[in-house]
Amino acid sequence: MSKVFIGGAAGFAGDRSDAGVPLVRALAQCDGPRFLMYETLAERTLALCQVDRRQDPGKGYSAALERLLTPVLRLCHEAGVRIVGNFGAANPSAAAKKIATIARGLGLPIPRIAIVEGDELALSSAELALREIGGTLLSREQSVISANAYIGAQPIAEALDRGADIVVTGRVADSALALGPLVHAFKWNLRDLDRLAAGTLAGHLLECGSQVTGGYFADPGVKDVPGLAEVGYPIAEIEEVGDLVVTKPADTGGRVDRLTVIEQLLYEIHDPASYFAPDVVLDLNNVEVREVDVDRVRVTGARGKAAPETLKATVCIDAGMLGEAEISYAGINAMKRAALAADIVRERLSRRAPKLELRIDAIGALSILGTTGNTDWSSWETEDVRLRFSAQSHDSDLVELMLNEVEALYCAGPAGGAGVRRRKLPRLASASCLVERHHVKPRVSFLEDAS
Repeated sequence: MSKVFIGGAAGFAGDRSDAGVPLVRALAQCDGPRFLMYETLAERTLALCQVDRRQDPGKGYSAALERLLTPVLRLCHEAGVRIVGNFGAANPSAAAKKIATIARGLGLPIPRIAIVEGDELALSSAELALREIGGTLLSREQSVISANAYIGAQPIAEALDRGADIVVTGRVADSALALGPLVHAFKWNLRDLDRLAAGTLAGHLLECGSQVTGGYFADPGVKDVPGLAEVGYPIAEIEEVGDLVVTKPADTGGRVDRLTVIEQLLYEIHDPASYFAPDVVLDLNNVEVREVDVDRVRVTGARGKAAPETLKATVCIDAGMLGEAEISYAGINAMKRAALAADIVRERLSRRAPKLELRIDAIGALSILGTTGNTDWSSWETEDVRLRFSAQSHDSDLVELMLNEVEALYCAGPAGGAGVRRRKLPRLASASCLVERHHVKPRVSFLEDAS
């Protein structure tokens, strides 16, 4: 074959459910192996899925799975487009069963579904702490929610070699979702570092969905993007030598040009000469990005170095409870009344819960770029301010105390406070580790048709 075509249908679990339909229709017109790639697994998402699996062994896969796959399963079946996604999260086997259920509900034959597992680590918290990168979060006794290594492309390629229509994974490197299909389709040698680097680069450009086609790029008057409400998601056309073109379906919004591609190229890149992935270290120093037509950008020059000796792993731990409460002040003198409300809550908690770390934001005036300390807000002029109080603690009662203090501002605070909303939910924290490869044993299995 001359090319492989991969569509990037999702960049996170909350992505648009209708993004895959134009991609499949465009892929159906392509001459060559075609794949639809779903990247849905942020670190926090995986940890939450682990919590779900503990509560129900039949859960633990991405809650987005049904919403994302239902619109495209029939189209993929009819067009021969194969699906690769990490929506298996903490329970790829359960995800495979759910996909079979969706297919039955649509009146479709059950696809041949491969399950890639083996990313979960069986290391103790003390062993993980010894491997932590640049921090001490794991040095204290912690309740580990999840510990997962980023595995590479080989098991995905194996699953496709064995005839999978859909490959469901847990924690894999995002770029492996594209590299696996390329290794399978082109029969790339796993020692051919430059081709592995090119496939990793293709995956890196696709992994965030529409970020490379104008999403998260737009800045009105600076970087304008047409039709963002119906932005087209990306398609990579990859040649056997590894050179590729980034494009998007016709008649969709967004833009694909040198700027959008370069911005995604540099996304989350610390050292352009050494971007570490499980299968290869990608060197971007000689990459060339060139516009060849409208919404078509050619990317060449990826080079590879030997894969790292260790694998990255993410460890999520129980960080106690997070409490958030909000209240609004509006009209003349609103900012001064908001400042008084903040002082009241801060003063009362300093006496009743002195160890509780409190953050107070004046949304729209002093929040993201502001400070949590004592601030003279009187210089700010606004007639509409929303105060947000937040606190985190392993002592749920202290968090509840903060929520009660904010709600009490209705009557015991300054004039005009309204619209209190409050919530308390479990908080997770994460740390990164480097683990020796022998701790990670990927495995491929298939869901048998139980119908």
